[in-house]
Amino acid sequence: MPATFHGNVFLVAAPSGAGKSSLVNALLAQEPNIELSISCTTRPMRPGETNGQHYHFVSLEQYQQLRDSNNLLEHAEVHGNFYGTPAQPVEQALATGKDVLLEIDWQGARQVRERFPKAIGIFILPPSIQALEERLRKRGQDDDSVIARRLLAAGGEMAHVGEFQYAIINDDFDVALAQLQAIIQASRLRTAQQAARYADLFDQLGISASVAANLL
Repeated sequence: MPATFHGNVFLVAAPSGAGKSSLVNALLAQEPNIELSISCTTRPMRPGETNGQHYHFVSLEQYQQLRDSNNLLEHAEVHGNFYGTPAQPVEQALATGKDVLLEIDWQGARQVRERFPKAIGIFILPPSIQALEERLRKRGQDDDSVIARRLLAAGGEMAHVGEFQYAIINDDFDVALAQLQAIIQASRLRTAQQAARYADLFDQLGISASVAANLL
């Protein structure tokens, strides 16, 4: 990550029904210095959605221009529609010292790490497959066949947990939220982050900020 980027990139992934979005929303409500990355999509806007809040809704031509100019951190096609994470808003937030959080799948996380190899991966796990199925049913959004497909997909997704530095088991929501906050706080206190944020102080203390900033 370039030295001018003082913020962290957090990649939060989970199988459907593990409670990722609820945890992220609760975290953002308490952490004003974290900016949620908003993806772009070519799919039509649905009732109740707001452009720039839920997604950046773009034309196919706009999407292709972003992709072909290497201005998407990650991109994918899902059911004939295209999705991606615009790079510019993420880089602008990082340059001002803000942390950026991406709700993402393991495939997208791999792509983002190509641009930000020090991105911090956090995987949210359910306490059991049974609990995951119960949560999917309580949402009341899917029929039995869709739930079965989601559970099957969850196994494949969770097999990639080893690609993420942290794993949180979302059994008790408050505990899981506290653990997520602890990861955020610890990441901000890494020597490299502190050296970048407080370069003048490091100089005054006789600490080589350039050496400290290279530490993992």
